[in-house]
Amino acid sequence: MLAKPRFRWLPMPYHSILLLVTWLLLNNTLAPGHLVLGTILALGIPLLTSGLSHPQPALHKPVKTARYALMVLGDIVTANVEVARQVMGPLDQLHPALIAMPLDIEGDLPITLLASTVSLTPGTVSSEVSQCRKFLYIHALSMTDEAELIATIKERYEKPLMEIFSC
Repeated sequence: MLAKPRFRWLPMPYHSILLLVTWLLLNNTLAPGHLVLGTILALGIPLLTSGLSHPQPALHKPVKTARYALMVLGDIVTANVEVARQVMGPLDQLHPALIAMPLDIEGDLPITLLASTVSLTPGTVSSEVSQCRKFLYIHALSMTDEAELIATIKERYEKPLMEIFSC
């Protein structure tokens, strides 16, 4: 069931403000015509699209969310250095592989965040989520042990996301 908007004529007030400000910045003017057109767009677009939004799971642990984001940023930097080292070295040392990682996490947003995290970390790319939402297909640039890669992703990324979303 979709959540009822707080104000029926202004279902997404922050989006409306952002749309108006963006319109004015893109046009680089405060001319009355642009103010009127920007206001019409800022009120009309959220009204037209408010029925398309789906409720998302709540973040139950904001501190863990911040810690997760910082950990992923650190992993991105570390993985960039490792991938650069691998690519600059002999190419016969690379062992690309495509694996199917079983998912314990549920829900569209948590699965999307896990897949995005895997793709953001250099050396791995999420290629697809299975139709049954039980497997995440991952391409690894260089992999020596499939079980180790799966265990690392589950422990480092999936487990914290399950805690954040209380899955």
